[in-house]
Amino acid sequence: MKRKRGYKYVNLGHVIKTWDILGHILNTTMDTDDLSIATYNGIITEAEKFNHDLTLQFGVLASECKNDDDYLGKAEALIKEWLSVTDFDEIIDDVFYGEDVNCDEFKVTLNKLLANITEIRKTPLDKREYENWG
Repeated sequence: MKRKRGYKYVNLGHVIKTWDILGHILNTTMDTDDLSIATYNGIITEAEKFNHDLTLQFGVLASECKNDDDYLGKAEALIKEWLSVTDFDEIIDDVFYGEDVNCDEFKVTLNKLLANITEIRKTPLDKREYENWG
């Protein structure tokens, strides 16, 4: 635990939390570096195989999450939302910033990501391996 300018920074369960000197939580931030190795490989690396812009979508998602399981839940919800949209071309346009990608291959990739999420969840959160960036 380090003190810096009246704030306390602690890394708990691969999520950094910041408290003020009175103990109030100021923020909780997560980055792709905080994901388990299995989650990083199963989502980020797999998305990159298809298209870098897809990787960006899942990378930004990490900043909204509390931990690895929260990330998997939000990634799964996002994928299912995309797959349920009637006008899939609109999703492609939004995700890939107008770049032309193969719709069928994109759907295959999304389903592969869903399968990866199911597989990752078989390992409890506290049993997953994480990179030691320290």
